[in-house]
Amino acid sequence: MTKITNTSQHYGAVAILLHWLMAVLLIALIALGLYMSSLPDAGFDKKKIELILLHKEYGILALGLAMLRLAWRVGNVLPELVVQLPDWQKVAARFVHLSFYGLMFALPITGWLMSSAASIPVYFFGVRLPDLIAHNEYRFQLLIEVHMWLGYALVGFIVVHATAALRHHFICRDNTLKKILPGAGY
Repeated sequence: MTKITNTSQHYGAVAILLHWLMAVLLIALIALGLYMSSLPDAGFDKKKIELILLHKEYGILALGLAMLRLAWRVGNVLPELVVQLPDWQKVAARFVHLSFYGLMFALPITGWLMSSAASIPVYFFGVRLPDLIAHNEYRFQLLIEVHMWLGYALVGFIVVHATAALRHHFICRDNTLKKILPGAGY
C-alpha cells in the first residue's frame, strides 16, 4: 500500500502525483509555447490568440501547483540519495531540483509580468488576475526574452534530469528512479 507522505526511502503518493502532474503540465506548456511562438504575428489570428490564452491559464495553474509542491516538500522528509553516489553528483542532483523550483516559479511569473506590461489581462479559468506592473513596452519586450530563455533553461534541465534518472535505472541499477514511481517502493 502506498503511503501518502514521503519516507526516507521513497516519495509518498502526494509527492509522486505532483511530480508527474507537473512533468506533464510543464512539457505541454513548453510544447505549446514553442508551437504558438512559431505562428506568425501578422494580424494575430484567432488560433494564436486562443493558444496564448490557454498557455497563460495553464501557466498560472503550474504556478499554483508549484506553490503546493514546494509546501509539500518543505513539510515532508526528503528521501535519501543513493549512498554510493559521489559528492559532486549529490550536489548536482540538489542543484537541478532547486533549479526546477526556481523555474517553476520564474516562468509563470515572468509570463504574468509580460502580460501586465503589455496591458493584456491574465485570467485563471474565468477569474481576472490583477496586473503585476504597469504598461511598459520596453519591459514587455525584455520579459518576452527573459521568459523565452527561462523556457529554454527548463528544457535543458528536463533533459539532464530525465537522462540522469534513466542512467541510474538502466546503468547504475539503483533505486533512484523507483523512488518517484507510483507503487514501486512499497
